[in-house]
Amino acid sequence: MLANLLFSLNATLPIFIMMVIGYFLKKIKMLDEHSTGVINKLVFRVFLPALLFVDLADQDFVSIWDSSFVFFCAVSTVVSILVSFGLSFLCKDGADRGEFVQASYRSAAATLGIAFMTNIYDNVAMVALMIIGSVPIYNIVAVVILSLTSPENSGEGKLNAKLLKKTFRNVMTNPIILGILVGLVWSLLKIPQPVIFVKSVTYLGQCASPLALIGLGASFELSDLKEKLLPIIAVNFNKLFLWCMAFLPVAVWMGYRNDKLVATLIMLGSATTSSSFIMAKNMGHKGVISASAVMTTTLLGSFSMTFWLFVLKSLGYI
Repeated sequence: MLANLLFSLNATLPIFIMMVIGYFLKKIKMLDEHSTGVINKLVFRVFLPALLFVDLADQDFVSIWDSSFVFFCAVSTVVSILVSFGLSFLCKDGADRGEFVQASYRSAAATLGIAFMTNIYDNVAMVALMIIGSVPIYNIVAVVILSLTSPENSGEGKLNAKLLKKTFRNVMTNPIILGILVGLVWSLLKIPQPVIFVKSVTYLGQCASPLALIGLGASFELSDLKEKLLPIIAVNFNKLFLWCMAFLPVAVWMGYRNDKLVATLIMLGSATTSSSFIMAKNMGHKGVISASAVMTTTLLGSFSMTFWLFVLKSLGYI
């Protein structure tokens, strides 16, 4: 149990510490609102797409393909989105609903997922399949829901042709979605990757996580957390416990064990990804719920992931 706790803390606390560093850089005036906004835009438009491309482009999806596992990941993701959408009607502010939904279902599948799987099994193949089944849905739905519930659109009360057209354009031009699509096509077509190209894009991708976390921490305000406390508590329960309680038994019943089950756990119960905050801010939202959810689920997720790993290990499933 202690070893699992230390493992989880080693994987998640550095992420939390990076956010704290960003918070204090803002407090000591090394970062201001303008510079933080520039960082967030760079991460959203350049660094995160590069990271997702690098993660996907060199995977051999054909040799490891498992249709049932990818389908399970996709279905469980869609169900969690629908439940989150239903719960979002409890938010008093309509503009908060998109952030609530996104923070409730989007996991740090690529960043934390690869770290966890490498440490446990030294093999990220199942994480790659989980990413195919869930991450494209994560991002497409996030763009749609954040567009429809953005502060400038939330007062319209109904869909219209202009809003639908704007939402469609946001999906088709979203840098993160484009990064995923290019990475998948690159992998499937086995396009050669020159060393200079790979190193350059890898350098860009390596900037994504630290800068995203610093920008998130610099955007965080403790007073905002107090104002949105109830929805943030609900997000933490959904993200760290509800989906695991709902879908891990199904995964076990379907026969998933070891690396497949850990990949499923990462998808269901890992912390809310920092890219949810980046996307919310760049689509006109305040980012309060997103930033608070990332910080709290990252910290508490160290302990909840340890709990789930201990349960699965005790039952002999991993």
